[in-house]
Amino acid sequence: MHSARRAWFTVLVLLIIAPTIQAHEVRPAFLQIVERLEDDGRQYFDVLWKQPAVQNGRLAIEPVFPDGCVMTDSAPPEISPNALIQRWVTDCPLDQGAIHINGLSVTLTDVMVRVDRADGASDNYLLRPENPTLILADQSAPALSYLMIGVEHLLFGVDHVLFIVGLVLFIRAPMMLLKTVTAFTLAHSVTLALSVLGWVKLEQGPVEAVIALSILFLARELVQDESQRSAMTLGRPWAMAFVFGLLHGLGFAGALSDIGLPRDALWVSLLLFNVGIEIGQLMVIAVLAAIGWGLARVASLPTLTRIGAYGMGCAAAFWTIDRTVLLL
Repeated sequence: MHSARRAWFTVLVLLIIAPTIQAHEVRPAFLQIVERLEDDGRQYFDVLWKQPAVQNGRLAIEPVFPDGCVMTDSAPPEISPNALIQRWVTDCPLDQGAIHINGLSVTLTDVMVRVDRADGASDNYLLRPENPTLILADQSAPALSYLMIGVEHLLFGVDHVLFIVGLVLFIRAPMMLLKTVTAFTLAHSVTLALSVLGWVKLEQGPVEAVIALSILFLARELVQDESQRSAMTLGRPWAMAFVFGLLHGLGFAGALSDIGLPRDALWVSLLLFNVGIEIGQLMVIAVLAAIGWGLARVASLPTLTRIGAYGMGCAAAFWTIDRTVLLL
């Protein structure tokens, strides 16, 4: 009786906080600076700024350029469902001054900065909330920026995390769990690559709605008695994970479509982003294993599984309804 009350209390709490949980709100912003030299030797910089959108508007961040720089609009602002896009041009030496992202320190997002120089060289930088200022003259480009974005996209993508939580709760045998997670990894790696390369293109809205539905399906399977579960999830959970992994890969591609990939290092950047996602997955599984080991001392495994399944189901049901309504 006590465990049942705990389960219903968990459900009630999640129903209250579900509207405040927004998966995929933390998308990186993108700042591109292209240096060009005119025939007369004058130096100009073309600037592209992609400010990510969230459900209630846009993230309150904006680039602040060096004092005295005059930024001239080179094109009207573009507003899309995912971002505000602005373009400027300036003859200010941006490669010598400080570029600050105002408001970044109070967010959970990052800003990818790409600098294309007139000699053909390109550098990628990652600005984080704890370090929102970039001085190009004093800073070398980190080689693992896309790996870090991959890790953070997995960890802050709550729906992907919940799906992995569901797999861990659903599968008890370590080897079958390894097989299932591997199938999920292979599947989303395939669709991530196909989407980034432009060979598969789907609108993010429907994809996000179906991803939420996949979590709801897994939560429903978890609360069922084993005799009532579907044959695929019982006999071939890896096949179920592979099918849903194809959808999640399209969701992962949403972050990369917002910031783009450097064409001169396409495969390396794609590999780093994907490896970052896998590192994030392993981190989630390791934390879950530690928590499960600790909680198993005070509660039975079926009780923990049922509580977790109801929590997943509440959040996934809210996301499914919310994202479907947005489509309509």
